[in-house]
Amino acid sequence: MRVLIVGCGYVGLPLGVELVRLGHEVSGLRRNASAENELKAAGIQPLFGDVTKPETLAKLPQNFDWVVNCVAAGGGAEDYRQVYLQGTRNMIEWLAPNPPKKFVYTSSTSVYGQTDGSQVKESSPTEPLVETAKILLETEKLLLAAVAERKFPAVILRVAGIYGPDRGHWFKQFLKNEARMEDDGSRFLNMIHRDDLIGCVIAALKNGRSGEIYNAADDEPVSQLHFFQWLAQALDKPLPPSEPAAVALARSGAPRENPDASRKRGVTNKRVLNRKLKMELGHQFKYPNFRKGYSAELLRLDHAAS
Repeated sequence: MRVLIVGCGYVGLPLGVELVRLGHEVSGLRRNASAENELKAAGIQPLFGDVTKPETLAKLPQNFDWVVNCVAAGGGAEDYRQVYLQGTRNMIEWLAPNPPKKFVYTSSTSVYGQTDGSQVKESSPTEPLVETAKILLETEKLLLAAVAERKFPAVILRVAGIYGPDRGHWFKQFLKNEARMEDDGSRFLNMIHRDDLIGCVIAALKNGRSGEIYNAADDEPVSQLHFFQWLAQALDKPLPPSEPAAVALARSGAPRENPDASRKRGVTNKRVLNRKLKMELGHQFKYPNFRKGYSAELLRLDHAAS
């Protein structure tokens, strides 16, 4: 297959490497040429353009069988609106004359606004309170409308907090002795290892049904308390102190990598179910829970230090 990865960064680059390994012809779209050599070394054809500037997309080839949109916005609501909503609108218009067989978009579990610790599946209410999560939901609705009105072959993955090599907000905070538990630590975290997210994207490209939404999260939502208890035991360190959730909200700078922790996307408390993804897409998790994933990361860090 001829594959285009839009946003060839932390997830997109290793996704491209895996697709090349599987025998696909892969192109990677970046805003500038800074990663050109890295893409070429990975066997990925570099393309340069900006999804917020449709005139740059018009200069690119369109003959792709699969397209994956995993761009990332680093700013606030206006940046989200430009990159996710307007950027997706621009991509639909660009690809519509010669649509791919499959278009996979990586959304976020932050579109679920639940705060009561309840289980959520793809049909659960999506009523986020913060503007950034509302924009992500609006982007999903734009794609679903394109499916219905234009037969645009979009599949949506709602992605939980991504962790893996050099990534994972709460883990990094813990290693730096800067972690704080919110209140009693009962709020649930939903995660997925980068390797498994790559597997989910490939499964969606192969088996995902146009117009469908799939939760991309591992098998085991975990409370903050249990997460930190496991880390403390694994690293022989004390539990982090707790502080009122309002204080944590005021001082936290959690990045996009962990939508459940990101204050840009709002504080939620829910348990994301992945049953539909496993049943329909057939993905088998390499790291079905945070213990397996972070055990691998701790081993990697030990090897790097030795």
